[in-house]
Amino acid sequence: MTAPADPPEFRRAAAALRAVLDGPPLRPELDLEDMPAPQRLAPYAAALSGSVWRDEDTEAATGRLIVLYDPDGRAGWTGGFRVVAYIQADLEPEIAADDLIGSVAWSWLLEALEPAGYAGESGTVTVAVSESFGDKADEPAATELELRASWSPTGPDLAGHVAAWCEVMCVTAGLPPSGAVPLPGRRGGAGR
Repeated sequence: MTAPADPPEFRRAAAALRAVLDGPPLRPELDLEDMPAPQRLAPYAAALSGSVWRDEDTEAATGRLIVLYDPDGRAGWTGGFRVVAYIQADLEPEIAADDLIGSVAWSWLLEALEPAGYAGESGTVTVAVSESFGDKADEPAATELELRASWSPTGPDLAGHVAAWCEVMCVTAGLPPSGAVPLPGRRGGAGR
């Protein structure tokens, strides 16, 4: 993730990502891995990929988190860091049909980021419905939510930003928020 010549600020950020990867799982349903970071977006970058599993065989959500660092900063960034997040999760059709699902998903992200501190947030939430035709006409419609976002951390510790991304991935996968206990017979989050 880092080389000795990397700036100390970036080495600390990469160490925070490594600590999340090497530490105890944030949630049992969550799988995180180191992944190659894009090299053209900023002079320094590190990245994680994640999956949320409903059971051993059913992946309910996936995502990527990229931490960019430019010692000179960039227009629109607050400081030298920018975090870029991507989350994709399957939705039940009735949830996808709700006109508010985009703003609700965006609010999940902002609420999760609040304790970590952020500025300059931007992004999109896309809900897609895929219908099958011809030889695939018997397959049910598939609906999914895709959240793409970026923001600038306002503090030096990125562990809270990783935790926020993980939390939003889990909630979009239909899991209850951390610490919440689902009611018996009810499904939490985005309607799984």
